Amino acid sequence: MAIISERIEEKVLTDARLSREEGLWLWQKADLLELARLANIVRYRKNPKKQVSFVVDSNPNYTNICVTDCVFCAFYRSPGDTKEGYLLTVPQVMEIIQKSVDQGATTILLQGGHNPDVPLSYYLMLISETRKRFPQVTPHFFTASEITMMTKVSKLTMPEVLTKLKEAGQFTLPGGGAEILSDRIRKRLAKNKGGAEAWLSVHREAHKQGFRSTATMMFGHIEEDEDIMEHMDNIRDLQDETQGFTAFVPWSFKPGNTPLNKHIKQHAGITRYLRMLAFSRVYLDNFDHIQASWFSEGKQAGQIALQFGADDFGGTLFEENVHAATDFINKTSVEEVITLIHESGFDAVQRTTTYDILNTFERKTQEQVA
Repeated sequence: MAIISERIEEKVLTDARLSREEGLWLWQKADLLELARLANIVRYRKNPKKQVSFVVDSNPNYTNICVTDCVFCAFYRSPGDTKEGYLLTVPQVMEIIQKSVDQGATTILLQGGHNPDVPLSYYLMLISETRKRFPQVTPHFFTASEITMMTKVSKLTMPEVLTKLKEAGQFTLPGGGAEILSDRIRKRLAKNKGGAEAWLSVHREAHKQGFRSTATMMFGHIEEDEDIMEHMDNIRDLQDETQGFTAFVPWSFKPGNTPLNKHIKQHAGITRYLRMLAFSRVYLDNFDHIQASWFSEGKQAGQIALQFGADDFGGTLFEENVHAATDFINKTSVEEVITLIHESGFDAVQRTTTYDILNTFERKTQEQVA
């Protein structure tokens, strides 16, 4: 065990890549605080300043009607549900975006269910109208599985759909819908989404067309350690190929009101979440940013996570409905995000979707406080 630990530390210090075997050992057996130490070596190598970034954003939804039947989702409603199912008009979505813009949002992370009654023209109008009305806003719209639905409805190829989205004014994609990029797990969680390649292929093509995107992971349900490693290898390999990912964003599964709840082996608590952040910082050596989450894990956990290799605090998420459907509700403001980062010992930096710096909010020194 000592020999493996020493070999891994030597690789981290020399910026050498860990093998899958070494990564699995690190994930399963490394002391958590030692793992945090290694993670912070990598974190400060990539991001030397004592800063933590955040984005002012919101995460509204345009429809909750979905045919995919993911067992981890409490948000969706089936087609024909006239009581709780909805599809917003483009003007209604613009009204929602306006409210977030009035609070300073520069990014809108818009997602929805996989609704077969929505034509491609609707999605294109959402993008073009956002660009027209809110030129300061980045339309960070539509997950890979939504784009797959667009191809089925429009009967265009996936590259053709991405080209049309780009022509309408979209240049980034959220990483949602990855869950665990293991065919075995995706078949059990969301069999209608396809295997890992269904998600990877959309991001691969998007990167080729000049889009930037995030890579995500939802863990803490039915996955095994080998599934975690398969996910990590899949996104590390794609990043080697395209360099299109801006950040890795893991979060723990929220079981409330979901069919999957009764099948979970163990919920991911804060210790496993911190291990995931630190492990991913070390293993994903070609990712510049690792995102901690005040939102999905709680504000105190988010603050602690900044000591485990993360350099980004995510977004303000003025509106969010998917986690809320599981009865997990967490709200904040720009001012509170800045305070949470300062309390953790870092300067707060407001960024864009693609990590360009907009504002810096420095901590007050002890002398300034006095």
